Amino acid sequence: MRFREHLWAHGFGVAEAMDTAQRGMGLSWGQARELIARSAAAPARAALACGAGTDQLADGDHHPIPRIVEAYAEQIAFVQSSGADVIVMASRALVASARGARDYLDVYGELLRQAERPVILHWLGEAFDPALRGYWGSTEFGAAAGTVLELIERSEGKVDGIKLSVLDADREVALRRRLPAGVRLYSGDDFNYAELIRGDAQRHSDALLGAFAAITAPAAAALAALDRDDLAGYDAAMTPTVPLSRLIFEPPTFHYKVGVAFLAWLNGFQPEFAMLDGLQRRRSARHLLRVFELAAAARALTDPDLAVERMNGLLATFAGPARV
Repeated sequence: MRFREHLWAHGFGVAEAMDTAQRGMGLSWGQARELIARSAAAPARAALACGAGTDQLADGDHHPIPRIVEAYAEQIAFVQSSGADVIVMASRALVASARGARDYLDVYGELLRQAERPVILHWLGEAFDPALRGYWGSTEFGAAAGTVLELIERSEGKVDGIKLSVLDADREVALRRRLPAGVRLYSGDDFNYAELIRGDAQRHSDALLGAFAAITAPAAAALAALDRDDLAGYDAAMTPTVPLSRLIFEPPTFHYKVGVAFLAWLNGFQPEFAMLDGLQRRRSARHLLRVFELAAAARALTDPDLAVERMNGLLATFAGPARV
């Protein structure tokens, strides 16, 4: 909760119980419910949107489409009851059972009918979750984007925007230009976010980024500069964060959560560098040391003295006991 308060204090909204929180990688729906409830009840609560998916359903099994709709509906109802906005997460169960684009349109169409307020759609590419290959009914981006656009056109205003995480700036810009007026493109591109948020003469991307959990303070300074139309100030604050984010999200990209948790620990928001299912062991000591160095260069360490103390202790652990 201290970490969430840190994000709110810097002017960010919190996207709760998403893939960054290890949904589908150790965090159960029951635990996600608790996270959502705690964030919704926080005294410092500001903007809050929460992930609703189908992870009550076991991976690897075939689930009928009505059961998938039912699982989604249960989670959407819980998020709405908390007073938070809904992010409709990509579903492993749906990609495994859908026979084509029509099933996606039918499932999402029903969910949008049940939504009390406009929702954010979530297109998570296979770099982040290999099980989601072929989402929206096609492995070809243009065809999948066509399905998304058809869904949005049918939605009668029930889609606030779509979070796109495919790590391809050209594809993001192409989809962004095709979205109807008033529908946001929330960038999930943790490699190219600086240019995508800066935008072009036509449009810009908003952001729903795991990277912002790692670069909170400099990203907040950059966005404040952008609000003042100070593009030089934006570039000065945001550009140094890009090498750090690209390192955290390097392949295998779905282990990026290790870097986010590592920096949360260095910055004093959790007492141990520990993750569900021991995921913290999935990145090497060399990788973590470089994350530390780039975080310092990006001014992403909130308490440098504490970070140095914890980094030294971790390196001593990696080195093992001294021998004579």
